[in-house]
Amino acid sequence: MSSHQPSAVAAARPLARRNRLALDGLNFFLADVRDGLGPYLAIWLLVSRQWDPALIGAVMSVSGIATLIFQVPAGAMVDSVRWKRAAIASAAIIVALAAVATVSTPSFAVVFGGQIAMGAAGAVFAPALAAVTLGLTGPAAYGARVGRNEAFNHAGNAAAAVMAGLLAHFFSAETIFWLLAGMGLLSAASAMTVDGRAIDHDVARGIDTAHRGERTSSLGVLIGNRGLLMLTAAVALFHLGNAAMLPMVGQKLAALRGDDVAFAYMSACIIVAQVVMIGVAALAAARIDIVGRRPLFLIGFAVLPVRGLLYTITDDPVLLLAIQSLDGIGAGLFGVLFPVMIADLTRGSGHTNLALGASSMIWGGAAAVSHAIAGTVASHMGYDATFLFLAGASALGGIVFAVAVPETRPVASGPIASAPAS
Repeated sequence: MSSHQPSAVAAARPLARRNRLALDGLNFFLADVRDGLGPYLAIWLLVSRQWDPALIGAVMSVSGIATLIFQVPAGAMVDSVRWKRAAIASAAIIVALAAVATVSTPSFAVVFGGQIAMGAAGAVFAPALAAVTLGLTGPAAYGARVGRNEAFNHAGNAAAAVMAGLLAHFFSAETIFWLLAGMGLLSAASAMTVDGRAIDHDVARGIDTAHRGERTSSLGVLIGNRGLLMLTAAVALFHLGNAAMLPMVGQKLAALRGDDVAFAYMSACIIVAQVVMIGVAALAAARIDIVGRRPLFLIGFAVLPVRGLLYTITDDPVLLLAIQSLDGIGAGLFGVLFPVMIADLTRGSGHTNLALGASSMIWGGAAAVSHAIAGTVASHMGYDATFLFLAGASALGGIVFAVAVPETRPVASGPIASAPAS
């Protein structure tokens, strides 16, 4: 499959009400699970366990490294098996068990092992959820449904952040771990509610109606897809700049103002960003087949370096919260556009989820390295130098995308734009 613009795809298939609601619930509950403990773990280890920032960065990176190792096998597995729902449910339960183990026995070995387990399980979520969605909707309605998925994902993140802030304030920071475990169990239940008989497993791996029955391409063809490679490189730089940014802000505030301010700010940051993401995801879903993928993604790339630079000019929690709202634009657009562009670039190959896993492996590795580098720079040069490094990495990603990534919108996309979002 080349990186040229794909042709128009077949008409969309409407979702049954059961599957529509199941996907809504799955994305809502999985929101808190797929990211693991995230910045809350960094603050908890710094304040409650008195770990060094460099050691925290190393432990935070372990989860990303585990995801990196398992991402390609997970994508290949999703392409080849018919038990995609069970894969999501099993991974969610593993995350829940790892969270419980971390807070119950917070030794270095357990925290380290828990992050590995969360990272390995997390490799399954993106390709499996994308495959289930594509297999249910077909290519024509995929972009709009991904937008709806992301809206519910961000709503779930916002709700989890509200609950995390309240639980940490009225009880203890440790209750956040139990919240994650509960969300994991609800995610597993939602995944198994999807009607497995309604999933077209050929379509789910990138074989559309026009190519059904054809021999699928090899992984080598994907490696030769220049558009896919350039998209992966640009997105890797995006995450190199983005992954450690919020945890660094949380650590900075914890060091300057104490854990009470840091935990409250972290929850507020996540809530504000997620609320913005809900609107951005809905807007992207409505415009993705009209204005194209590239213009929307370029906006997402542009706001990230601005956010990093603004973090260097103030330590005020209120101003930092306002700056963090920019994350809602960049991450909201990324969540919708990335899987859609992967599906565009690999249509007909039969390896859509393998490509998604491979690309995610690369940018997941960049995110893991982001935590390690940021922790080291913060220990030796301070937080402002860290934010400047992160801003520079993300700006380079925007340049790569603008210069080398093609538009992937189907040539005749008018009917797609009117496809039902559900």
